[in-house]
Amino acid sequence: MSDQTVRLSPLIDVQPVLLVVGVLLSTLGCAMMLPALYELAIGEADWLVFAASALLTLFIGISLAIANRGRAETFSVKQAFLLTNLSWLSLTALGAMPFAFSHMGLSYTDAFFEAMSGITTTGATVLTNLDETPAGILLWRALLQWLGGLGIIVMAISVLPILQVGGMQLFRVEGFMLEGKVMPRATQIAGSLIVLYGAITGICALCYAIAGMSIFDAIVHAMTTIATGGFSSHDASLAYFSNELIEVIAIVFMIVGSLPFVLYLRALRGNAGVVFADSQVRWFFGVLALFTALAWIAYQTTPPEPIPSRLVTVLFNVTSVMTGTGYTTTAYDNWSAMAVVVFFLVMFVGGCSGSTSCGIKIFRFQVMFQAIRCRLRQTIYPKGVFVEEYNGRPIPRSVTGAVMGFFFAFLACFVATATLLNVMGLDLMTALSAAASAIANVGPGLGAMVGPVGNYAELPDAAKWVLSAAMLVGRLEIFAVLVLLSPSFWRG
Repeated sequence: MSDQTVRLSPLIDVQPVLLVVGVLLSTLGCAMMLPALYELAIGEADWLVFAASALLTLFIGISLAIANRGRAETFSVKQAFLLTNLSWLSLTALGAMPFAFSHMGLSYTDAFFEAMSGITTTGATVLTNLDETPAGILLWRALLQWLGGLGIIVMAISVLPILQVGGMQLFRVEGFMLEGKVMPRATQIAGSLIVLYGAITGICALCYAIAGMSIFDAIVHAMTTIATGGFSSHDASLAYFSNELIEVIAIVFMIVGSLPFVLYLRALRGNAGVVFADSQVRWFFGVLALFTALAWIAYQTTPPEPIPSRLVTVLFNVTSVMTGTGYTTTAYDNWSAMAVVVFFLVMFVGGCSGSTSCGIKIFRFQVMFQAIRCRLRQTIYPKGVFVEEYNGRPIPRSVTGAVMGFFFAFLACFVATATLLNVMGLDLMTALSAAASAIANVGPGLGAMVGPVGNYAELPDAAKWVLSAAMLVGRLEIFAVLVLLSPSFWRG
């Protein structure tokens, strides 16, 4: 009896987890003060909502940090799993308060959906008439995506490789593990990433301003471009500006946000060629070129437009969907039946590991390709020895197994989400594209309701909660969430 009691007793010390969550919530509370101060400066009434939300968030965050101070010297793998989920959920729950309590009259369901879409950089929205929306709300949406994008980079570089989620151990940085503990060396990387991330955002904002955006629009769109989130300050998204130079700038910085940020750090230390020497980067551009060519063919059935405009339009929308940004300039699902198929498939691709981008990620397609290639060769030459490689290094069998498991889990979650949405009354196209968009963190789906010129406002509340869960599952790489549903996780 005593042995069983020991085995079932909780072994997860939550105090270090709550300490970090408290610090993150305190950071979120400080961020809420920015739209509060901005609205106060321009005379908007909702500044009190942001100020009150900020104070409540700071109170909760500081209280958690003080109550659990001195308890985060190391993290076990179980604590890291718990922290990953709890931090995203708590940030979303409190980040939704300005939406819920503002004069816009959103229900908490809509507010939570908007906040989850922001913090996961999905970009799906329930807000309408953005051109008349208070500036503080628009700024807060952009800040949520910007902070979420930074958090995703840090998580992908320092946490997920250690947790061996979906093959991410391929990118494990040596020195983070010691006797089963996750060491806080992540703070060293995070410092460099914050500076780099902020600098790139500033450059993007400057480029947008020079191209013709107002200062406010330039800042908002710079934050959501680098985060590959896609929230805009206008209902028409970037089509509002009707400016090809702005679209070209967006293409460049969406791609910048979709490449591994750790490679930028290495390039800044003197190894400028390291970015394009990475096979994942080369694959990214190859896949982008392939889908752009297919979309170009699908676009030929639309009314004639000047050739340069047509090329920019196609490249912009393919880049936006593939990187998971979600900006739109046209209803690409009306081009042709082929375009619907192309954009549905490109939703799943995503960018590179260690970026703000979403989706399955390029490296997993590389691993799957290598596995299939070796199996085919083994079939032809049974006595041959063939090694799966990534960037010239052998791929461990554990990585290949994890990637294959990820593909299966991703497909299962997509099917389950689409089925639930269909049961709730959504038509098949809307259910499939909304599920794909949510779990791949893209934003716009296909069809009249959730397509590139629609939004998610008309969906039933139950569907919004399902999609919010799908956004979280997709953003945290599936297994980081699913592992908490296993009873064995909570046992010794």
